[in-house]
Amino acid sequence: MTDYSYNNLYLTKDGKPWFPIMGEMHYSRYPKQYWKESLYKMKAGGVDIVSCYAIWIHHEEIEGQFDFSGDKELRVYLKTAKECGIKVLLRIGPWAHGEVRNGGFPDWLLQKKIPTRCDSPEYLSYVKRYYHALADQANGLLDKDNGPVIGIQIENEYGHVGGLTGEEGEQHMRTLRSLAQEAGFDVQIFTATGWGGAVTGGMLPVMGGYCDAPWDKRLTEIEPSGNYIFTPERNDHNIGSDFGFGHGITFDISKFPFLTAELGGGLQVTHHRRPVAKGKDVAAMSLVKMGSGCNLLGYYMYHGGTNPDGKLSTLQESRATNYANDLPVKSYDFNASVKEFGQLSDSFREIRLLASFIHDFGEDFCSMVPHLPADNPLYPTNQTDLRYTVRHNGKSGYLFVNNYQRRREMAAHDHVSLKVELDSETITIPSFDVKNGDFFFLPVNMPLGENAVLKSALATPLCRLGEDTWVFYGDCDPQFTVESAGNAPDVTLLHLTRADALKASKITLDRDYLVISDADMIPMDDGIHFQSLDSELRFRTWPPLSKAPEGFAVSEENGYGVYTRDMAASVSSVCDAVVVETLAESDDITELYVSSRTAGFGGGEDVSSSADKPSLHDPIAPADIPAGYSHDGAIYRLTIPGAAEAKTADSIIDAFLTLDFSGDRFEVYQNGKLISDYFYTGQQIQIGLKRFDYPIELVIKVFAYHDADPVYLEAIPKTENGAVSSIDQAKLMPQWDVVI
Repeated sequence: MTDYSYNNLYLTKDGKPWFPIMGEMHYSRYPKQYWKESLYKMKAGGVDIVSCYAIWIHHEEIEGQFDFSGDKELRVYLKTAKECGIKVLLRIGPWAHGEVRNGGFPDWLLQKKIPTRCDSPEYLSYVKRYYHALADQANGLLDKDNGPVIGIQIENEYGHVGGLTGEEGEQHMRTLRSLAQEAGFDVQIFTATGWGGAVTGGMLPVMGGYCDAPWDKRLTEIEPSGNYIFTPERNDHNIGSDFGFGHGITFDISKFPFLTAELGGGLQVTHHRRPVAKGKDVAAMSLVKMGSGCNLLGYYMYHGGTNPDGKLSTLQESRATNYANDLPVKSYDFNASVKEFGQLSDSFREIRLLASFIHDFGEDFCSMVPHLPADNPLYPTNQTDLRYTVRHNGKSGYLFVNNYQRRREMAAHDHVSLKVELDSETITIPSFDVKNGDFFFLPVNMPLGENAVLKSALATPLCRLGEDTWVFYGDCDPQFTVESAGNAPDVTLLHLTRADALKASKITLDRDYLVISDADMIPMDDGIHFQSLDSELRFRTWPPLSKAPEGFAVSEENGYGVYTRDMAASVSSVCDAVVVETLAESDDITELYVSSRTAGFGGGEDVSSSADKPSLHDPIAPADIPAGYSHDGAIYRLTIPGAAEAKTADSIIDAFLTLDFSGDRFEVYQNGKLISDYFYTGQQIQIGLKRFDYPIELVIKVFAYHDADPVYLEAIPKTENGAVSSIDQAKLMPQWDVVI
């Protein structure tokens, strides 16, 4: 069994400092047959720990009928994580939030009208039963059994979103932990969310931070996020506030490391507010947390998903269930690093930059503490002064600079000259320019093996290759200043542009290689997969591979090996034709062709009259279109002849129906069943067809957007006569896959 623990600065693994990357994925929101592929994708992005909610309503929607089958088969998910070599932090609630109906509580529990989220004996009896059901699934798969589960999170946002505060709240958290341990969750790490006044019951507190707030009721731009400011403050919404340092923190921060579990790896849009999180939004926030002392980057969500069909209702958060927000019935894409249909986004590559550094240098980095300069601004509204800080251990460290504020223009800074005060010397950083949107960190006295030191550089470290090569990136002259002692071995400092670094991965074969490719590179148990929507696969390696992969043309370029292959040659044609036919335009399309009112539960069938439907004391009707939603729009039939070719081609792993649409929202139906939906954000939509067995015909309802609709959008669709409900473009894009 591995020894996991922590001190006041960082986590430890077998007594050594440990800085892991953690990413959230909900197994019950993703098809079981693709779990392994997705976990390997997360691992390729640098994720060491997958965190996941076990969502109560997904497992016990009907009282006493536990469902751990199919996509809800937790035990298989844990076994798959072990097979992929990735650890698990299981979030067992019982309340989760997670944009789930009732925050994850089953309807039957609420209909009993008993006190919840407290030490009520009747409530605890149901929690105990649920915890035991989960523990049975995890039996033999805890770390003590050489399994993947290294930690358990109890509850979520307790005392911040519902629940009790003060000693009553602390006691309830301790009660839940005891129930989890009694059920069989014998793990070394118990965590609790600690932001916004949440109580933790003495468990390891984890923090959060999002670049915007889709739950905010305002329909305008909101104030700039404090998550882009270097600060010792750990609480998301109190940074730079008038409440003062530490307000809303219920634990002693001097006794616990700064860890995050909910850095927004994206944003799940709501119907009324639809901010779009971009890769740099996530990356700059992550870098700021690192510079501020964070020693665990945990992302919610790292992997998007799709809400399962409910037996009795839809399973998304909604105002109909007394929550403040309406969410899509099906889509939980979250604009995450790994998106709803397995696509890798720009945030995947941005996070991978930081993860690559942390994996090679994190052990030393953990013990480096922040030294915040007096002139670093503490308010995000200050967009003029340079934001910077230093983390060092007295001998070496890193200078962090952030000139990025989401959706704001930051002042440029020319010829910046900074000095870093260490215990016994002062390092002068070469002069550099900082443009609007820049964020980076620079090494100070960075050891290069045993007998050489990089005193300073205008480049950010990425990774290390073997014992002699260090890789850096940046878009200016790196100005490496190296000092070596005696018979120091030669070292190679490889410098990439930032654009190339975003495409770069380190792999280990007969030695360490740096691989640079526009394609997604995912090491799996059967080899290294390259996946791309471009039919020409090209990658470079430093140094050249000792053996060229079969089927690739080989050349050399500036010391790199270059390998190319035309994937389209393996199929008769590129299957991109999609025929769009308008079926109807109407003031009310909710009941035309297929019912929008019953979509998303009962497998798409109307269960309201089913004799098998359990009797509920106080049912909450889920099927009505929410108030304020448009009913007018257009219905389209999409014919996709190329899907049949994509299904049979050996070199194609998926085919994405790619849509540009204008409207408020759309719903996609296959044979009368809702399979996807989305709120308009201005982004191009991709729907992976492999999970639906490559249908050649789909029906899409596009509900109209109106100029007067009470919706916040960053990209407003162009309307005609005040409204629009159109499919502007539709095509099929095959995803090629090759294994070396």
